[in-house]
Formats: sequence, C-alpha cells, structure tokens
Amino acid sequence: MLSIVVGGFFGDEGKGKIVAYLGLADKPAIAVRCGAINAGHTVTYNGRKWKLRIVSSAFISKNTELLIAPGALIRLDVLFKEMNETGTKGRLFLDKHTGVIELCHVESERSNSFLAGKIGSTLQGVGAAMADRVLRKLRLAYEFDELKGMVRKVPDTVNEALDKGHDIIIEGTQGTFLSLYHGTYPYVTSRDTTASAFASEVGVGPKRVDEVIVVFKAYVTRVGSGPLDGELSFDEIVRRGWCEKATVTGRVRRAAPFNIELARKAAILNSATQAAITKLDILFPETQGVTEWGKLPYKVRKWIENIEDAINTPVTLIGTGEDVKHIIDRRRELGFLK
Repeated sequence: MLSIVVGGFFGDEGKGKIVAYLGLADKPAIAVRCGAINAGHTVTYNGRKWKLRIVSSAFISKNTELLIAPGALIRLDVLFKEMNETGTKGRLFLDKHTGVIELCHVESERSNSFLAGKIGSTLQGVGAAMADRVLRKLRLAYEFDELKGMVRKVPDTVNEALDKGHDIIIEGTQGTFLSLYHGTYPYVTSRDTTASAFASEVGVGPKRVDEVIVVFKAYVTRVGSGPLDGELSFDEIVRRGWCEKATVTGRVRRAAPFNIELARKAAILNSATQAAITKLDILFPETQGVTEWGKLPYKVRKWIENIEDAINTPVTLIGTGEDVKHIIDRRRELGFLK
C-alpha cells in the first residue's frame, strides 16, 4: 500500500509527527522524503527531539529503508549532519537525479531583496536551485563523489516494492497553500506541494496511490508574508498559547483559528482519503496525552466530527501531545486497517 502525507494549510501542520507515528505503527518497508531543505519536520520520541530537513521522519522505524526522491533538493552538509544525528547511514539512499543546492544558490537568494523582503523566503537556496534545474544546469547527486554508494534508482525501488505488496510512505513537505500553482501566489514556495506533485517527484503514477493523508493543525500558522484569513495579533497568539517558531528559520509563526474553507479546498486538491489533526492539546488542554477516541470530551469529538462533515473526509489520526506516541489512531475503527 502506498500512502502520501501532505500538509493541508501553509506548512507547520505536524507532518513529521504523523509520518513518525506511521513509521512506528505500520513499519513500512520504505519511506520517501520529498521537497527540499527549506521545510523542517520535527520528531519528538522518548525524550529526544530531531529537527529534520531532508531525512524522512519515519527513520525511527529501524527496519524502514529511507529514500530521497529524484525531485527533491538536498544540501550536502545538511544531509550528512542529519544522517549522523539519526544514525541512518547504510539505510539512507537518494536518486541519481536528486538535485543538489550549492553555496552559489544560497548566496543568490540572500542578495535578493524581493525574496528576503516581500516574499519572506527562508533563503536556503531552494528557489535558485529550482530555477537552475528548470534551466537544465543544476548539478545532480550522481555528479558528487561524496554521494557515491548512496545512489539508488528510487522510482524502480518504490515500484518494485509496491509490486511485492510492501507498504510505502511518501512524506510531502510544506502545505497545500504554499503550492506554486495552487497557493497564495506569489507568497508561495518554488514547487507544487500537493499529493499529485509528490507522487511525480518520487516516480509513481496516480493509480498506485492508495491513501492520501492531509494533515491539519488545530489552528493555522504560516511563516513569512502572504494572506492569512482571521490572523490574530501577537498578543492574542501568546494569550492562546499558540506562539511557535519555525523549524528552519526560527521566525515566529503568524496564527489564525482553524479555517474550514481552506481545509475543504485542501481535501479536494489532494483527493484526501484521510485527514489528521495535530496539536489538539494546544486548542483543548484537557486532551493532553489522550490516546483513545472515547476518552475525548464530547465537545472535542463534536468539533472534530464537524470538520469531518465539512471536508467530507474522516479524521483518522489525532495528535494530543508532542511525543510521537501521543496520538489517537482511529484507522481500525473507521475501516482503514484490517
């Protein structure tokens, strides 16, 4: 079975937690990370925390092979740092066509006042590298001696594993409304960030996808410029306990209440089969650490059911705390697991 995990808002929804949980719970044969180093996914497990920009959050499943998509962008220093931190040498591989961000790309963005000012880019060199890729002059993984021994044919590996009936997770990055095509242009990232795009990045056709899990946070946040309906003042964000800092840049995230219309559109754009909601415990502190649906207060269950009705998608996974294990898994009771 092939599952794709994507963000439903503007990134920061908790995809890392959901992918890490699926890694532990389902023990997939393969997990593939898409996107680039401008997207950070945080994994908290057994008292440790990892902030990952290119290694899949499913790494905590020890027998899962970790791949990086041909459509992804890495930076060598980030790759080797994370591989050491996660202890994944020997089971982490990338495609020969995976793009490599170099210092010239970072310098190009940092000197670009439009990106730094109006757009609020992370300035990690991702957009510049994507532009070079479109111009067919970006250097790819197979051209770097440091990566010899780590290169695999990722599309072949994934499709052959599916032929054998293995479970695979594709880990998308950022959020639906940061999509270059479907987001709040020009305040978007440099790629499409919907499920179809991530399948393409990996090299699997749409008919091979079994589940699309769209992840929402219990409230909406975004970093940088761009519209945010219902945006709260900084003082109100602090009062509600919604004050967060971005994983990659450390910038304070802007925030707004959960947006049903955006959630409904994200479900449509991604052909969502399941939804996940994270940080329920921040919105409803009494849910901290709850791991059973029936133990949630009635008002909380009703809030979630109203979302399900609005987006016409079942909420199967609910995060109730920072640790990977703080989650309510409803997949079996809703018929997604045998």
